[in-house]
Amino acid sequence: MSNSLTIATRGSKLALWQAHHISAQLVALHPGLEVSLEIIKTKGDKILDVPLAKVGGKGLFVKEIEDALLTGHAHLAVHSMKDVPVEQPDGLVLGVVPEREDHADMLLSVKYDGLDALPHGARVGTSSLRRQCQLMGLRQDLCIESLRGNLDTRVNKLLEGQYDAIVVAAAGLNRLGITTPKMFRLEPPVFLPAVGQGALGLEYRADDTRVASLVAPLNHSDTADCVAAERGFLTGLDGGCQVPIAAHARFIETGDLRLTGLVADPEGQRVIRKEVDFVRSEAFDSGMTLAAQVLEAGGRAILDEMYSSSN
Repeated sequence: MSNSLTIATRGSKLALWQAHHISAQLVALHPGLEVSLEIIKTKGDKILDVPLAKVGGKGLFVKEIEDALLTGHAHLAVHSMKDVPVEQPDGLVLGVVPEREDHADMLLSVKYDGLDALPHGARVGTSSLRRQCQLMGLRQDLCIESLRGNLDTRVNKLLEGQYDAIVVAAAGLNRLGITTPKMFRLEPPVFLPAVGQGALGLEYRADDTRVASLVAPLNHSDTADCVAAERGFLTGLDGGCQVPIAAHARFIETGDLRLTGLVADPEGQRVIRKEVDFVRSEAFDSGMTLAAQVLEAGGRAILDEMYSSSN
């Protein structure tokens, strides 16, 4: 029916918040539109006892949702952009990127006031190799321990005393209103986020002109161009969650954009970091260019080692 829309989403509190957030905006834009949610469990939601880097494959949190779009069980998917592979299935388009939330990471603790305040050998929870390599680059003495689960589950494990600190995305904390006794920002230029971190992506069938028209007003061009540059970098590296890759694009004083990209080994001992400035019309291609520079500067050797060890 032309006045109904079904959104496919994961079932976590954060995913549901994001889906309801987009639903509310669409209803405000299109009075009379009836929006329902189709909750889908993805592979990444089912496998919680293995670090993401060892689960293998891309699209751990999106494939089943994309299948629902392709089969017509849903009209629209609301993704966290950092979970979305750069290769999309034929017939789908990631056509809208709403305005970005906070892009940074947060170090959460019960007792300690920041990274420097953590004791020698502190237990820090994360399953992100990107976070691990940057933490180790700053503090080689830290004991990085695997931490999986939804955001509220991870925070509860911290509050129960299983970790001295954990690292999570600031955007999720803001969206769910979660706080802990100690909160410390880890942000550029010292600590780079994941590609697309803090941004949402709206995906739908390429031939669905009705949905494309409904969601088009939600696109935020500044965010879309920054995310395009970051995803261009990821594309050039052929990267996924099995390797430590970080990128952050931002507007600078000239009105152009600056992209910073990073590839490192998990221990943070070899870090390849490059920057490039570009005009917004060249966002994706500039990300590809920066990836080539990082690969040439030593990133290729690191990635080859990571991929060979994971096979």
